[in-house]
This record gives sequence, structure tokens and C-alpha cells, in this order.
Amino acid sequence: MKKTTFLGIVLLLFAFSVNVHAQTKGFYENVQKKNISKVLDDLNAFAAAADYKNYFDLYAEESTFIGTDATEVWNKKEFMVWAKPFFDKGKAWNFTSLKRNITFSKDGTYAWFDEILDTQMKICRGSGVLEKIGGKWKIRQYVLSTTVPNDIIDEVTKMKAPIEDGMILEFRKK
Repeated sequence: MKKTTFLGIVLLLFAFSVNVHAQTKGFYENVQKKNISKVLDDLNAFAAAADYKNYFDLYAEESTFIGTDATEVWNKKEFMVWAKPFFDKGKAWNFTSLKRNITFSKDGTYAWFDEILDTQMKICRGSGVLEKIGGKWKIRQYVLSTTVPNDIIDEVTKMKAPIEDGMILEFRKK
């Protein structure tokens, strides 16, 4: 009888601890999703307000920005140089997230996201990776892509071909 009671207590405690751990993990992820969403929403707000310093403070020092043009792959310093004239005009770009997904690494130090954005280019996709550095989420990689509806992809491809055929040859040479 004592063994059965003891085993029952152990199993009950184990089940309770598993349930608490799952709830804590879920709570932690929900809080961190809110923190990351704030970083990404701030990124959009700082660009719209042409707040150069705060915009780039959201990026890790070793980060990469990949733009919509195949030639746009910049480290943070290069991106800052490219973007400065836009920010100096008083309004860089204005993006609003319409839908966002956030996923975490098992240890919770990395997160990756994808989102649908309302932009001056119509619908775009933002995606990337954030790292928790010194207790703050920083953008390590940001990829901005334009979307092309399937119904018009053939027309868009014909329009791009004269420009990108030469680029394809150059990329293949390297």
C-alpha cells in the first residue's frame, strides 16, 4: 500500500510539473512574441517617421538587410549609407504589418518571422531572424520581398527578363 501511495504521489507531482512547465513555456513564448512584434512594429514606425537612429538601433551590429532588387544585400553599415538619403528627406518608407508569424529556437535566443506588409509597393513580404542580445531582441537578418500574384507571373517575368538576364550571366560568372 505504501509503495502504491508513494508511486501515485510521484506520478501526480510529475504530471503537475509537466503541466506547469508547458504553461510557463507558453507564457514565455507569448511574452516574447509580443516583444518581437514591438521591435518589428517599431521598425516600421521609425522608418515612417524617418527616425534614423532608432531604426538602425533595432539591428544587431553584424546584421544583413536583403532588399527587393537582386543586388541589394547589405551589412548594417552599407544599409545605413544606402538608406540615409531617404531618412534625410523626412520620410523613409511606410510599411504596416497585416499578418505575422513568429517561431523560436529551442533555447529561446533566436526567433524568425515572416509577415505580410502593406507598403507603397502594395503587398510585400518581410522575413528575417532576430537574436536576443543583452536582453534585447535585435534584427540579425531582414529580407524584404515583393509578391507577385500567380495570375500575372508570366507578364512580370517578361518585363523583368531584359534587366535580369544580364544579371543572371554576371552571377554565374562569379
